[in-house]
This record gives sequence, C-alpha cells and structure tokens, in this order.
Amino acid sequence: MSKLLSDAERKAKEEQKNELITRAESVVNTAKAEKRELTPDEMQEIAEIRDDVRKIKEYLKMDDDFREMSDAEKKPDGEPKEETEVVVDEKDRACKEQEKRALDEEKMFEAYLRGQLNERANNMTKDDNGAVIPQTIADKIIKRVYDICPILDKSSKYNVKGTLTIPYYDESTSHITVAYQTEFSPMSSNVGEFTSTVTLTGFLAGALALVSRSLINNSQFNIVDHVVDLMAEHIARFIEGELLNGTSQKVAGLSGLTNVVTAEASNAITADEVIKLHDAVKDRYQQNAIFIMSTATRTALRLLKDNMGRYMLQDDISLPFGTSLLGKPVYVSDNMPEIGAGNTAIYYGDMRGLATKFSENINIQVLREKYVDMHADGIVGWFEFDSKVEDNQKIAKLV
Repeated sequence: MSKLLSDAERKAKEEQKNELITRAESVVNTAKAEKRELTPDEMQEIAEIRDDVRKIKEYLKMDDDFREMSDAEKKPDGEPKEETEVVVDEKDRACKEQEKRALDEEKMFEAYLRGQLNERANNMTKDDNGAVIPQTIADKIIKRVYDICPILDKSSKYNVKGTLTIPYYDESTSHITVAYQTEFSPMSSNVGEFTSTVTLTGFLAGALALVSRSLINNSQFNIVDHVVDLMAEHIARFIEGELLNGTSQKVAGLSGLTNVVTAEASNAITADEVIKLHDAVKDRYQQNAIFIMSTATRTALRLLKDNMGRYMLQDDISLPFGTSLLGKPVYVSDNMPEIGAGNTAIYYGDMRGLATKFSENINIQVLREKYVDMHADGIVGWFEFDSKVEDNQKIAKLV
C-alpha cells in the first residue's frame, strides 16, 4: 500500500503547520504586549489559521494510518507476511464490507427520498406513513449531535432502559479518618456514605422538520447530508437547552446544581467572582473543566482585567473552543441565559458531573405522504432521555 505523502512532502507539511502556529502565537502575543484586544482582522486571521492547522493535522493523521497499514503488510525485511497477513486481510475485508454496507444504505436512503425506491428493502422498515431511516444514517445523526453539543459529549452517559439509580459517595459529613494510633488501643472508624439520590427515568421528545421536494428532486444537491445536519442541529440544540436549563417535571439537567457562587450585582460580573467560581471546583476535577456561557457574557468577560492590566479572557487556538479563561476552554451556547437578576450566567467544571441517560436511541422516520400538499417530506426524530447532576463537587455555577 502506498503512502499519501513522501517523507519530503510530510516534512514540508509539518513545517507549514508549525509556521502557521507560530504566526498565530505572534498575533496573540503582539496584542498582549500592547494590552489590547484582538482586532476583527486579527481574529479572522487566527480563525483561518486554526482551520488550516486542523486540515493539516487531519491529513497527517491519514498519512500515519496509511503508513501503519503499509508496515503491517510487510515483514521487517520487506517480504510479504504469511500468518499475520491473513489476520490483516480479514480485518481489512471486514472493514471494507462495513464501508460498502454503509454506502449501500446511504444510496438506498437517498433513492427512497428521491422517490426511486418504494418497496421494502434491506433494513429500511416501512410503516403506514413512511420508513425508518437505516441505522447507518441514524448513527451519523447521533454522531453529529455529539459533535454539535459538547456538553452532552462530555457528560457521563448511560444507555439503559427503565429507571437508573446512581449511587453517590458522599464524604461531606463523614469520611475515612487517618490519625496517629497507640498500640493495643482500638481505632475509631469513619467512612463516607453511599446515597442513592440520583434517579434517572426517561422523557419522550420529538423533532419534526420539513424538507422541500424541490431540494430532494435536485440530483446535484446532497440530500442525505442535508437531512443529517438538519435533524442533528435541531435535536442537539434542544438537548443542550435541557441539559443547561432543565424543564420543571421533566429533564432537570444542571438546574439542580447546588454548588453555587452568587454575584454581588445583578447586572455585572467581577474578576474576583470568576476566580471564586473557578475555585469552587476542587483541584482534582480541574483537568477536564470548561466554562459555559452566552455570547453576551463572554463579551462582558472580555473587558475584565487582572490587577496587572491584562485581559482575563484570551484567544487560544490550542484549546477546543479557541478561547481561554484562567487557562480553561470557554464554550459559548445560545441556550445560556444572559447576565441578569437570578440568572445562571456561567457554568464551570468537569461535565462528567452531569449524568445523561438515553432510554431509546434517536429514531428517525420519513413521512412522505403527510405533507404531499405542501410539496415537502417530513423528517421526524424520536428519542427518550433524562439528565441530572450526578456529582455537585465537579461543577459550579455563577448566579
């Protein structure tokens, strides 16, 4: 198997990537030295550099995979393998069969949408009003949901049916003690307690989107990717809103969080309050912690400075969301409330402290006849889920 890149080409790609990163760091450092925010042009330049670096990394990763496969097919002396070659071939064959099956299902679904397939085929189960989307397409939608909603992706996920009770080990009132002891004297024992206060059930939710028949009938339009993006975007936004804000008598999400820092003012946030929020999460949970806030709150934080006159919020292309606060990534969500009396302006912590349970995986169906008078097809998605705070020590909120 040939490589994607020669050694010289790979070296050139690595150098190009390093030059881009150096250029971005230079732009950020210049702004820091001048004690100012990045200009719109500088922010645009950094965004473009970030995209270019990501593409180069993906291409180098693909080249690594090709090199590994190429090495696996040969002995150290360059001769073809014998016994191990059979294992590689079997894995390769299974992988190719899976890819072919996924491609066939995608083509089948596209044909069904375009009206070229009307009968029951493969695992596309027909019902009275449409057909269930093949599992391959449903999996792409689920993956896209996780990509769009990092809060869901970073939470502790449980895929079980029925009621789930999560035991929580609490050492806030009693914990194991270590002390000096006297020989032949009895030791006193204290341990934490397991409490079963986190119970997850399941609440049914559905999403309905209409897709124009004109788009479907346009053979040059990628209708499959459009359906995947359309459903994933709407489902992810709904789930994220519930995880952040919750709904009474339904999914609680982070609304039940008891680790609270209260701001002194109802219309402003101070640097001291941000630091208090950060330190409300214990150090052992800081490694995977992130900030979550609205766009308006992020703008307000951009104006905060420390006592050295340096801005607290910084652009950092090396972090997942491109912005850092106290060295941690800042994720902006349209579902977060803005700064105001009684509002939760910021969440901070390790989102694994939030438990999410899916009783039923996302199930997508196509409704072809129901909206025929609107020259559209209906795409409906059903799923059953629940979410509550699993560990209040891992997450804190600023109210």
